[in-house]
Amino acid sequence: METALAENWGKCGIHVGDTVLIHSSLRRTLKKYNASPQIILNSFLKAVGSEGTLLFPLFNFDFTKGVPFDIRSTPSHMGVLTETARQSPDAVRSGHPIYSFAAIGANAQLFNVDNFSGYGSDSPFAILMEIGGKIAVLDLSDLNSMTFYHHIEEMHDVPYRYHKKFTGNYTDIFGVTTEKTYGLFVRNLEKGVLTDVNNMGEILWEQGLYSGSRPNEGIGLRTISARDMYAKVAEIIKSNRAYGLLYSIEEKS
Repeated sequence: METALAENWGKCGIHVGDTVLIHSSLRRTLKKYNASPQIILNSFLKAVGSEGTLLFPLFNFDFTKGVPFDIRSTPSHMGVLTETARQSPDAVRSGHPIYSFAAIGANAQLFNVDNFSGYGSDSPFAILMEIGGKIAVLDLSDLNSMTFYHHIEEMHDVPYRYHKKFTGNYTDIFGVTTEKTYGLFVRNLEKGVLTDVNNMGEILWEQGLYSGSRPNEGIGLRTISARDMYAKVAEIIKSNRAYGLLYSIEEKS
């Protein structure tokens, strides 16, 4: 089962030695293959091999609501595959209390960072691009998965988002709790800004930057080079075409 799944992922662009950020919805895959989340995790590890690395989003927004964060135990809110990865004994967890990641594999320690900004130049998103990594999405739309858009937006300081700080109790890997402050580049809610990226996703398909299958079709997995995605989205931002491709404005009733 793991080998067959790994071969499927390979058909969609995940190869031995790759470093891949994986966003996922397992509902269809679990049913189709009668497989457990651990088997699916193992299949992705098999696809990248011992020289590769997997990165999983462990995003959890409770810290923004005043809930303490514990890097040892705060769960992921991004689905069963990500929580399975978090609990892996080989996982290395990055430090941001809202946008943390679990890294497993040869380059896992590269993501052992305590970045201030969730999407910024010190974040795992930036590291992924710098080392020539990929992003893979299983059965999710761009809107429901591709947080990498926000990294590109922060790097270009787009006007429809702004920097916001969040402070709360933070427990580190040694069990020491202190008050810490972290940042996010958030959308401007007062102006009715909505994340609206599915049309940009269509451009990525049309220009051949995505490879694999669309959500809920075929294997359901698509991949893209982080560098290629960065370049294309940056081009859109620089040419003042972000409206309707990266964001929209909520209409007042």
